[in-house]
Amino acid sequence: MFAPREFASRVARARSAMVEAGVDLFLIDHAECLAWLTGYTVSETMYRAAFLPLTGEPWFVLRELDAQPCRNACWFSDIRGFADTAEPHAVMAEVIRARGHAASRIGADHNSYGFTAATRDRLQALLPEARFVDMPGAGDLLRQVKSEAEIALLAQAAGIADKAMAAIAARAQPGLSPRAAAAIAAASFLENGADTGETGPIVPGIGDHEFLHGVMTAQPLDDGDVLHVELIPKVANYGARLMRPVLIGSDRRGLAPLAERLVALQDRQFAAMRPGALAGEVDAVLREAVLAERLRPAYDNVSGYTLGLYARTPRPSDFSRVFLPNATWRLEEGMVFHMYVSAGGLGFSETIVVRAGGGERLTGTARGVLRAGGPQLS
Repeated sequence: MFAPREFASRVARARSAMVEAGVDLFLIDHAECLAWLTGYTVSETMYRAAFLPLTGEPWFVLRELDAQPCRNACWFSDIRGFADTAEPHAVMAEVIRARGHAASRIGADHNSYGFTAATRDRLQALLPEARFVDMPGAGDLLRQVKSEAEIALLAQAAGIADKAMAAIAARAQPGLSPRAAAAIAAASFLENGADTGETGPIVPGIGDHEFLHGVMTAQPLDDGDVLHVELIPKVANYGARLMRPVLIGSDRRGLAPLAERLVALQDRQFAAMRPGALAGEVDAVLREAVLAERLRPAYDNVSGYTLGLYARTPRPSDFSRVFLPNATWRLEEGMVFHMYVSAGGLGFSETIVVRAGGGERLTGTARGVLRAGGPQLS
């Protein structure tokens, strides 16, 4: 999927972090970081991990059933498979010992879902001379700035989201249910090259903003209702996101002025997304205006979060970098985010890459309320 020089750059970035942390070996069990550094990732049905030394090639230890797919995907060849009857941590310790790291300083991201307290304690018991060193957030932070090859995959996923959104909007007539809309999106995803048919929340747009994580139903929508559509297609595990309100039939609620204002304020926020900008100040461009204009009574949720690799972990969204009033990190060119705004039953979002001149949209759907027969691309 990626050229050798891409992985060489990633290894160099990881080794720089290792030197900074003062470790000899980097244990990687964070699902997304596994994919990023090795080219392969798999669910944690049984514990699996890759190991990167300061010099030499990395190695991967996982159940034998997954070893051949791992060999097919990885850029290196040292893959150790174990039988389902084995204890994974004992195999890990055996391989670490065999490669001369029984007494090493072993770095691991203690925020990783894989590196639980039980994993840490078991590995420490099996390797009593080793010292396990926390590399806080390394599994996420190493991946924050995307290469152009990664951005190309995100743009491909964004294009799939646009096509699926247009397919739903074309069917936006009374009688359409959220479940039927999800079926349209899922089919469009698979027809256009997405990894899976998982769609994201597709629910009635009701209330203020609480609909965002609503539950999909099969209840047909009536004339004047709003269908909130969030699409999350992935290509090679790289996920783009797009949210739009889809109007069913006629605009009985007079939604156009609110939609236009939300879009205008969000466009200002995108323009502020330049390298070096403080995340809290970028957030304020949108949040403070929404509150000052009383478009929402309160605004407690984030206005954006990191996009990139997604794997089969308990985390459906990446909050390693978020836009909030108290966010003190700075934007860098090549970072990619899901930026969203919602009020009055309407939700708008884009996949945005940080460029020198400001945020650039990777999603291309028209910025407004969508309806059957209306323009769907801008």
